[in-house]
Amino acid sequence: MTGINTLTPKQMRLLQKLYEEGKTIEVHTVEKTQDELAKELGITRQALSNHLKVLKELGYIRTGRGFIDLTEKALELLGKKRGDVFVFVRIEPTKRKQVYDAVRKLNIKKIYRVTGDIDLIIEADKSKLDEILEEIASLDGVRETNTHLVLEVL
Repeated sequence: MTGINTLTPKQMRLLQKLYEEGKTIEVHTVEKTQDELAKELGITRQALSNHLKVLKELGYIRTGRGFIDLTEKALELLGKKRGDVFVFVRIEPTKRKQVYDAVRKLNIKKIYRVTGDIDLIIEADKSKLDEILEEIASLDGVRETNTHLVLEVL
């Protein structure tokens, strides 16, 4: 197997190009076989395959060996798109480590420790916003939070 130390310059350029040309998409992954799905839906494997092909061509799913991903487009169509939220947090300097440790335990996407007027940027799912804000507000050492909802990705 090729490791990172054995990639050719062209392979590295290809990876960089794919990264630059790519975009982050939100997916919802189903890890069932097509046989299982067909049986649960009461249709033949062939019929399921045809439906999946159409959904893939329309950009609603991505498929691979052993998985089916619903794309952001599908989640939006189904009314399931949750949306992202960023919470900016200011912390008492003497309580930073305690707050960092507590925030790591929350059900959030990412935590960014940053410089400037704020100490943390928390990236989370909008559906969990109330719960997250309540937990953050209860932490000893949190001075202030400022919340920003993502309207769209440009």
